Amino acid sequence: MAAGLLAKYAAGRVRVRSAGSDPAEQIHGNVRQVMAEVGVSLDREFPKPLSDEGVRGADVVITMGCGDACPVYPGKRYEDWAVDDPVNEDVPGARRIRDEIDRRVQALLESLD
Repeated sequence: MAAGLLAKYAAGRVRVRSAGSDPAEQIHGNVRQVMAEVGVSLDREFPKPLSDEGVRGADVVITMGCGDACPVYPGKRYEDWAVDDPVNEDVPGARRIRDEIDRRVQALLESLD
């Protein structure tokens, strides 16, 4: 959700990567639905494993509860966003989580400008 929203708002101004410490086999249907509602298609996306290389290449790393599974390097900006997992929610719950992530993404983008 965060990567899709950031890519939408940044419109090419930042490079966005998404990965998980324990990725699912596919993106949950409720997540696809609520993202499509705000004009973000996840049709070309798929869950990817977090790589050490990906973190090394980033300036800003946003985590969502990955704990010790996320590599940490000095000089990077890290933020951990404590949000519920939308996979465990119905559509209204997934919308609530999407909206919370949306607010955080917009604040992040403002801080980068």
